[in-house]
Amino acid sequence: MLRSIKQLYGKKLGASDGEIGHVKDFYFNDQQWVVRYVIAEAGSWLLRRLVLISPHAFGSLREEGDRLHVNLTRQQIENSPLIESHEPVSRQYEEEYYRHYGWPVYWVGERLWGAASFPVPYITPTEQTSHRSPTHEGGDPHLRSTEALSGYHIFSGYHVQSTEGAMGSVSDFIIDDKSWAIRHLVVGTGHWFFGKDIVISPEDVDRISYEASKVFVKVTKEAIVRAPEHHIPPPVGQDPR
Repeated sequence: MLRSIKQLYGKKLGASDGEIGHVKDFYFNDQQWVVRYVIAEAGSWLLRRLVLISPHAFGSLREEGDRLHVNLTRQQIENSPLIESHEPVSRQYEEEYYRHYGWPVYWVGERLWGAASFPVPYITPTEQTSHRSPTHEGGDPHLRSTEALSGYHIFSGYHVQSTEGAMGSVSDFIIDDKSWAIRHLVVGTGHWFFGKDIVISPEDVDRISYEASKVFVKVTKEAIVRAPEHHIPPPVGQDPR
């Protein structure tokens, strides 16, 4: 099922033995276009520190009441490597992090999640793969914040630029809740095209300039005018009427 990232910000997170905080942000890989981590702001039980939670801990996104269920205990999360001491996220940190939880690493293998096409909530010892990687010794330059690109807490997101000029700004991401792959970027066209929201496939993105806060796309203005208007589906469990 497709889910709006914007509708997941602020969602409460529940571990197997209690509440652990809420969703603050997501880190995604801008080459493979898949969410690699949920950034959670822990509650007072953990001094409100930020923690990374891999989609492996969720499997498919599952809501229980008003919470997203996390297949971890509070103790596992408390003992996980501190994100604050590894900014930006480095491969060394990721190796330590994945070793802590015993999950199969996503960077070894040819599929979206290494040996699989979607994150698994647990593994058996025979499924474990090597954590060592000869590359990415520093911070991963392709691991980016959805909050930063979509401007969730600021005036607007990154501007979207075609070869024919500006066409709007990024306002949301639509993900597959099983694979965690980003299927669409939602673009608010504002005064450029009558204020309608449209969706663009990641395949249409040529490059992202983080210095200029722009997303360059291979989409013509004519295609934008003809594109159907995007309507964000209601949150899970809410009556669409």
